Amino acid sequence: MTIQQIDEAVHYIKERCSKYLEDENLIGIVLGSGLGALGNRIEGSIVIPYKEIPHFKVSTVAGHSGNLIVGKLGGKTTIAVQGRFHYYEGYAMDEVTFPIRVMSRLGVKTLFVSNAAGAVNPSFRVGDIMIITDHINLMPNPLVGKNMDEFGVRFPDMTTTYSRRIRKIAHEIASTMQVTLQEGVYVAGTGPSYETPAEYKFYKTIGGDAVGMSTVPEVIVARHCGIEIFGISIITNQSNDLSEDCLNDGQDVIIAAEKATETLSGMVGKIIEAL
Repeated sequence: MTIQQIDEAVHYIKERCSKYLEDENLIGIVLGSGLGALGNRIEGSIVIPYKEIPHFKVSTVAGHSGNLIVGKLGGKTTIAVQGRFHYYEGYAMDEVTFPIRVMSRLGVKTLFVSNAAGAVNPSFRVGDIMIITDHINLMPNPLVGKNMDEFGVRFPDMTTTYSRRIRKIAHEIASTMQVTLQEGVYVAGTGPSYETPAEYKFYKTIGGDAVGMSTVPEVIVARHCGIEIFGISIITNQSNDLSEDCLNDGQDVIIAAEKATETLSGMVGKIIEAL
C-alpha cells in the first residue's frame, strides 16, 4: 500500500464523518472474533462498509462484519474497525495493517485491540479476559520493506509496547465491576490451522500465556505510528489441555467470545471514559 492509497481512504472517511473527526486524540478500536457487538455501543454512529472505502479489503472470516464505525464511546470520539483482515486469508501484511495506517492519519492517538485466543497458561479458563502485557511474534513483520517515514522511524522500539498507564486503569475499573482480569503474553502465529499439542508446549516454554492468529501485526504498525496501545484477549478455548475428545472448533471460539462481549463492552467504555 502507498501513502497515496492511505490518504485516499482517509479523505473518503473524512468526507463521511466530518462532524466527528475534528476532535483531537481520537480512540481507535480493532474488534476481533465474536467481539463485533461492541460496535453496537458506539453512540450516534456512522457505519461505513469496508467495500465502500477506497483500498480497504473485505474480511472473509465468520464473526467479522466488515464495517468501519465512527461515533462516541465513553464520551470520546471512537473509530472502530468491526472485523479485521488476517494474514491467513491471503492478504499481504501491508493490507492487514492498512486500517491502522488510516486511523493514524485520521488522528488516532490511542488504540484498543481485541482478539479471541486459546489458553496456554494452565490457570486460564474459557471466558477469562486477559490483558496483553507483551507479545511473541511468529508472523512476518509488517515493517519489512521500505520504511514509511511519514509514520515512524526505521527501527521502532518495542520495549513498552502495551501501555502500563491504561493497564492500570483497566484493573481499577475491573475491580469496581467485580471482574477478575488475567494478564499475560500473547503469541501470534499465522494460522489458519490450530496449533498442535507439541506447539502449545513450545509456546508455554518460551513464555506464552495465550495464542492466536492476529493482532500483533496491527500492534507493530501502531507502535511504528507512535500510537499508545491497549490489548485484550478473550480466552475462548483451552489449548493447555487438548485431548482427542476436546478439540478446537472455530464456531466454539465465536460462541465463547460472544458470551464475554457484554462484560468486555462495558469495561472498555469505562476505560475510554477514564482516559
